[in-house]
Amino acid sequence: MSQLSLAATPTANLTGQITLNCWYKIENKHLIATDILPKAHQGVLSVAFGGELSADHLLALTAFLSSHGFTNLTVCCYQPIESMPSAWCVHSDSTSPLGPSVLTAFANQHGLQLVQLTNPPTVNEPGLLLMDMDSTAITIECIDEIARLADVYDEVAAVTAQAMAGQLDFAQSLKQRVAKLEGIDVDLIDDLKSRLPLMPGVNELCQYLKKYDWHLAIASGGFVPFAEQVQSLIGLDEVHANTLEFKDNRLTGKVIGTIVDAEEKARVLKRIAEKLTLNTRQTVAMGDGANDLKMMAAAGLGVAVHGKPKVVEQAQTAINEGSLLQVSYLLTIPLDYTL
Repeated sequence: MSQLSLAATPTANLTGQITLNCWYKIENKHLIATDILPKAHQGVLSVAFGGELSADHLLALTAFLSSHGFTNLTVCCYQPIESMPSAWCVHSDSTSPLGPSVLTAFANQHGLQLVQLTNPPTVNEPGLLLMDMDSTAITIECIDEIARLADVYDEVAAVTAQAMAGQLDFAQSLKQRVAKLEGIDVDLIDDLKSRLPLMPGVNELCQYLKKYDWHLAIASGGFVPFAEQVQSLIGLDEVHANTLEFKDNRLTGKVIGTIVDAEEKARVLKRIAEKLTLNTRQTVAMGDGANDLKMMAAAGLGVAVHGKPKVVEQAQTAINEGSLLQVSYLLTIPLDYTL
């Protein structure tokens, strides 16, 4: 259908009435098909996802964008994976995205998720996904769980919370927390390693990206045994994490080697991208804590995953709820990538 009236069917699910991956101009509440793909490196892309989206959603979204000065709007409905709900992308000639708090307020009001992108990566070219581990690739903070097993949880968790909120220098806080774990038997580490809970959707996201020959890695302020276990569970290409010192099968309370803090995470991203000769645009970094912000800023696309408020506010995009497979919405927008 080359033309569709939004006003005539405001509550209808539009996916059966429009052509997926086709771009439409908006004129007087009508969608008019156009053969012109927006340039990936031009303008702002507003992506709405998180459920079945109706004409009402699209009308509200375009009105919201227009009220904030976004002009020359064109829209596209697309679906990264057949089993996922369709998403809407609205392209604008504007060059300045809105702040995350403004986007989140609108999204919450309408029961969806909304992000804005500029020059996004594409799954159809080689790329890098670099993830934090604790509370990103897995649902727990390993150091807190070790402390729980050793009955020093409250002491360690208090320091962890301050570090993740950016209130303490990460390297110093890590040393403080690990020092409290002195004497813990290696069997406790092995027990926790054997039952790591993956974040919903992380395995599916990694398997999806592997089909497109993306390089998958972890850069974690956590510890090598757990990072290596996650690597084996979801097929990562490499991991970077902190090394705990053991003596007589017990923790000494010390970290040895280079500490993987915020600066090191950013360096890891740059080293891998250079090794793979990737354009920065084709790098994605995901994390939830303050020590992930530099890594996310160094990437072509930084994604806060169920992030702390400070992280969501500073990240380029955020997945605030639901499966990490939703990151695929950000990598599959039908665009013209030629310069």
